[in-house]
Formats: sequence, C-alpha cells, structure tokens
Amino acid sequence: MPAQRHTETGTYVVAIDQGTTSTRAMVFDHRGAVVAAEQREHRQLFPRPGWVEHDPLEIWQNTRAVLGGALGRANLSAGDVAAVGITNQRETTVVWERATGRPVHNAIVWQDTRTQAICDDLAGEQGPRRFAATTGLPLATYFAGPKIRWILDHVDGAHARAEAGELLAGTIDTWLLWNLTGGAERGLHVTDVTNASRTLLMDLRTLAWDEPIAAELGIPPRMLPEIRSSAEVYGTIHPGILAGVPVAGILGDQQAATFGQACLEPGTAKNTYGTGNFMLLNTGAEIVPSRHGLLTTVCYRLGAAAPVYALEGSIAVTGSLVQWLRDNLGLIRDAAEVETLAATVPDNGGAYFVPAFSGLFAPHWRPDARGALVGLTRFVNKGHIARAALEATAFQTREVLDAMNADSGVPLTELKVDGGMVANDMLMQFQADLLGVDVVRPKVAETTALGAAYAAGLAVGYWAGPGEVAANWGEDRRWAPAMDPVERDRLYRQWGKAVARTLDWVDADTR
Repeated sequence: MPAQRHTETGTYVVAIDQGTTSTRAMVFDHRGAVVAAEQREHRQLFPRPGWVEHDPLEIWQNTRAVLGGALGRANLSAGDVAAVGITNQRETTVVWERATGRPVHNAIVWQDTRTQAICDDLAGEQGPRRFAATTGLPLATYFAGPKIRWILDHVDGAHARAEAGELLAGTIDTWLLWNLTGGAERGLHVTDVTNASRTLLMDLRTLAWDEPIAAELGIPPRMLPEIRSSAEVYGTIHPGILAGVPVAGILGDQQAATFGQACLEPGTAKNTYGTGNFMLLNTGAEIVPSRHGLLTTVCYRLGAAAPVYALEGSIAVTGSLVQWLRDNLGLIRDAAEVETLAATVPDNGGAYFVPAFSGLFAPHWRPDARGALVGLTRFVNKGHIARAALEATAFQTREVLDAMNADSGVPLTELKVDGGMVANDMLMQFQADLLGVDVVRPKVAETTALGAAYAAGLAVGYWAGPGEVAANWGEDRRWAPAMDPVERDRLYRQWGKAVARTLDWVDADTR
C-alpha cells in the first residue's frame, strides 16, 4: 500500500455523502481507508400518493452536524483536511431565494411522480425521447428539470421572481455548496457535469445548458447554476468548523460510486444497491445512445480533461422495498432481518414482487406501472414475501444488465457491486446465479463517499492521478453463479410475466 502522505494542506480528505435517506460525513486517508464517519437520517415526506419530498434546511443542518461529528471522532481540525468532496442524490431538486437562502418549497425527490403531466405535455407527438439526442435522457418524472418547472408553476409569484433573478435552483450538491461557501452572503452557485446531466437541460456535447430546452420547460437560465468539472477547487468553506478548506470535488452519487470502484476504463461497470439500484458502464470519450432503455450520462470530468461518458440503468425501488416491508407492513423490525426471514424458506414459493411504486424505470420507462405481488397461493408465507422482495432487486438488475450488454455489444464478464444491500450474502449469491457472471464486492464498501473524496483529493494533488485511485481498489469477496441455467431461465421468464401484470395501471384519474 502507498505510504501515508502529509500534504501542505492536510493529511485527510473529507466526503459529504448526501443520500436519499441520510447524510454522512466520512474522513479518508491516502489509502482510501475510512478514518471516521458520522451519519444522520432525515425525514421522508409523503404529502400525497406518488409525492416524495425532503426539507432542504433539515438536510443542511444535518450536513453541518455530521461534519462536526466526523471531525470530532477523528480528533481533527480544518488544518488536517486537504479538501472536501460532495456526492449527492442526483435529481432531487431545490429552489430557494438568492437573498435569504430560504427554500420556496420542499425539495422534490428523484422518486417523486407529480411531474408526469408536465412530461406528457412536453413529449407531445414527438414522444418521450424528444430531447434524448441532446440530453441522453427520456422525458420522465425522474429528472430535475420538470421538478423546477412544477415548483415555478405552483408557488405563488415564483415564475416572475425567477425571471427577475431572485430565485436559484439546483440539485442537492448545488444547495450544499452554496451554503458551505457562505450562503446568501457569498455562496457559490455551481454544479458539476454529472449532476447537470440529470436535469434534462444540459447538452451532453457542449456540457452547457441548452437554452431552447430550458425555454420549452419554462425555466429561466439565470436561475441555473454554473456547470463545472467534477474535480477542481470551486471555492473554500466559510464559515464553520472547516473554514478555509477547499471544496474540490462534486459527483452525483452513482458516478461517485463508479469512481470509487475504480471503473476508470471503458467497458468497466458497477452496480450500486441502495434506495434504488444503479448500474453504470464506462464508455470513455464516446457518447453511446441507448437502443434498449438505458440513459446516456456523463460519468465524470477531471478538471480540464475531456469528459468521460457512461450508460446507466436506473432502478427506482430496491433497498427502499425492504424499508417498506419494515415501515409500512411491520414485517421486520430492521432491514437486516429481511435476510434471516427470507432464509426460512428455500425459494420464493411462486411469489414475485414487482416494486413499481414510482412506475418502472430502466429499461421499461413505464410511468403507468404500479407495484404488484403476484403468484400468491395459500402456500405463500411471510418468508416467501421477504425472499420475493430481495429477488426483485436481482431480477431488475438482470433486466438492466441485458440491456447494457445489448447496447455495448460487449457482454460483461463480472459485475462490481457496492451499497448497503451487498452485505446480504443470500441476495449476492442469487444475483450471481441470475446473471450467470461473477459478482465482486470491494474491500472498501463505502464507494460513493470514497469517489467524492477521490475527486476532491485529485483536484488538490492529494492523490497524484487516477492510477493511485485504481491501486487502492481491492477485492473483498466474489460470488460465482451456481444455479442450473434451466432454472435461471424459468425464474426470469416468470418475472417477465409478473412485470407485465403491473403495466397500464395508472389512468388520468388515478395519478
């Protein structure tokens, strides 16, 4: 391993990992090892069916708290920190007042489906891929642009105030950076290319806001942040416990995990198992349009270097299905119990759980779908339901991997995995069985935060280059497929039948 290095500006790098359910601060050393961490959950707000919101001020308060907590655990001060990196839930959107920093509405979360009518209206006769040639994305409720439009449409006076330059918009990275660097007094209004590529507003080739698309969405470009690279010094923190420390890296959470997994060469891929699942395939300098329901996105850009692109398969509900079993049904007391419960039965008992709570994302893109538990008989018990919930994650991942293989033309031979659910051995073995390829877990499982730390550290010279990032990666465990191919095909065929049952559920009067 490389020796610990002390730079002129500090010995450690701090990552802020602002996720869908919680905010973490993590301190990393030069080997990419976790020195200290602090985490706080925030409330999940559900004002109506299909609506999901967060309180941006709660997230900011939690961010300050976890930064102080992590530094306290490690007994560090600002002088010990070389740089801070940010990674975030990508499409979740905030609109706030430039003069006060007060949000004009709760943040609208990436899972929220309230913007379907806006997306349908914009698609018109040209269909949901109207802007895909420019943005790499279909028109879907997932993305930030329609969320900004909804807030402007539904908050009194917001359109006029946005036109007058009184309102700012951004994804959570932008909200945090603005507050970290001084807020209303002097805050920087900046995002990076990975987050900008999730708005439906950025041109993948120019890496700039597309003003005609912004005009179609009714979004004044002046309320949008400046787009910068993923690894550069944006500014310094002011005020606070880390005052004077540069914020030098921003990556959307899935791109950060890709970087943390050292998927730095074209053809390498990772799958993150979190609230949802997200598989990214590095396509290098090539922008690869998807023909099979994937997204074309920016993977990362390091300073002035050329951007690196990716294909992505986004799945809305995986880990959050386990939370649903816990919080909505009371089937388990904590998330870890789902594996124990699932292990009480040898298989799913014929039950299949399609968690289309926010419609179906990749590769289907069917907003009309809703969740279904099918194949039920009186034989099925709570163990089978727990197992079906876990298997849903693996089945959805198989759909995305098939699409990725078809788009890339080069079948993956192994899949790097990370995220909270990879601690579940039963799920990982079933995933390998269903894919027919090895599934590989890294030694450092916190790859999302680690990717943000790497971006920030590279920007200030804490790490010399991507080669050091790759050298830090190490394998922890590997699962090889052991299922009979005939059984694999049977299970996947049944899954396809289950998915078909979820479609065409939402009508105009049931949204």
